[in-house]
Amino acid sequence: MRRWCLAAALLLPMAAATVGAHAAGTLRFGLDADLDTLDPARSGSYIERAVNASRCDQLLNIDPALTIVPELATAWEWSEDRLALTLHLREGVRFQDGAALDAAAVRANLDRYRSAPYSFRRNELKPVTDVEAVDALTVRIRLSAPYAPLLALLANRSGTMLSPRVLDGGMDAVAANPVCAGPFTLAERVAQDHITLQRFPGYWNAGAVSLDRIDFRIMPDSTVRLVNLRAGRLDIVNRLAATDVPAVEAGAGLRVAQSPSIGFELLSFNLAHGPAADQPFGRDVRIRQALAMSLDRAGINQVVFEGRFIPNNQMEVPGSKYWDPAHPLPPRDLPGAKALLAAAGVPHPKLTLSVVNTPTDKQVGEVIQSMAAEAGFEVTLRTGESVTLTDAAMRGEYEATMAIWSGRPDPDGNTSIWMRCGAPLNWTGRCNPALDAALDAGAAAPDEAGRIAAYRRAGDLWMEDLAYLPLYHFTWFWGLSRKVEGFTPRPDGLVRPVGLSLRP
Repeated sequence: MRRWCLAAALLLPMAAATVGAHAAGTLRFGLDADLDTLDPARSGSYIERAVNASRCDQLLNIDPALTIVPELATAWEWSEDRLALTLHLREGVRFQDGAALDAAAVRANLDRYRSAPYSFRRNELKPVTDVEAVDALTVRIRLSAPYAPLLALLANRSGTMLSPRVLDGGMDAVAANPVCAGPFTLAERVAQDHITLQRFPGYWNAGAVSLDRIDFRIMPDSTVRLVNLRAGRLDIVNRLAATDVPAVEAGAGLRVAQSPSIGFELLSFNLAHGPAADQPFGRDVRIRQALAMSLDRAGINQVVFEGRFIPNNQMEVPGSKYWDPAHPLPPRDLPGAKALLAAAGVPHPKLTLSVVNTPTDKQVGEVIQSMAAEAGFEVTLRTGESVTLTDAAMRGEYEATMAIWSGRPDPDGNTSIWMRCGAPLNWTGRCNPALDAALDAGAAAPDEAGRIAAYRRAGDLWMEDLAYLPLYHFTWFWGLSRKVEGFTPRPDGLVRPVGLSLRP
């Protein structure tokens, strides 16, 4: 605790030095991590979306009930055979560099997402065979097979439109400043410190934007964020720690907003991705099963999150239509775990678990370490920055890693990006054609019943292999100054600036 308070005390003078520079319309936002890239084509973590939600509009979006709603596209329709989706674009939209948002710009963006060698979107847009500019404000997307997840993808990174002028500059130009058609432009970025955005007066919905600036302050330590919120140096705290909720609720001039989350935390095991996979966890599923049996997810939730999260062993939230009741949350089974390790001939397997160096993530890691030790595991924790650990996992330089997923309204977005052969977040190296076939069937099914059956089959397959171990779904908590008005908590954990305002 002394170390946390010292970190907070060291940060306070810096915050005090900058508070006088904030304009009355500047929203000061405590962000829990720095981001790797602002380019939606290469984005793989929710933290980039947390910033881009204020910079970039998408073709479609989702509302608080997770319903697909218009944004840059005002209407859409499927062809009778569901092999083509036609989008009708909003008239008069300009990118932040003055270029017009038209069908040609949409085609250029979608073509980059589905074909650029560096694009993480290639896998999810694989069913797209062609993008046609029908006229200036009409786009037709043609598919190789019916693909229900496409609408949800267009309400996410794949639907984020960048100016064709910046696309012409290539990957480095996009990374430096991806110019969007959203409410705020990038003014300044200092790595590990802050990201400042300023209002774009030419935004198509400018009348709904009252903030002048948004100042994202990078504060990985939840205690530091809380101290700065209570001192009046922040207006919003992202990912408020569950243990800090009572303090904010009791604070004068503060309040808590919360929402059940479609996001979750999981463990990813390296099974076939380079030399680091050559260890018991990569070779024998019984050892992975034993680790799962050694863990008490409800206990993790109680110890670390005061019972405010949702323990789970699936990618879908319990009770939702795609959650599978055939795989309920299993109880802890230490004797069963020890028996599996004995059968595998490895009574004391060693495992290095990578965790982000935030107090909460480290505490989760320590609880896992302690629980697994009771079954005979020797777990070593490797801590580091989120971006660093993600880069290492992408290279296969990990044995097991904790990872956050902000969740998607469509079930394909919660599985395919992790589990398909060659998918961007399939750090495990495992490729299961039968699992890909089940995911294909879920994406192509013409009705909800068919989709549910297919994704449950996919769940049977990945749970049998156990390359991933979900731990819990989040509850999103935000700490807010009572000066903040118009804030709507959402299950995706993102803050939209449209409608937000600050009282004097």
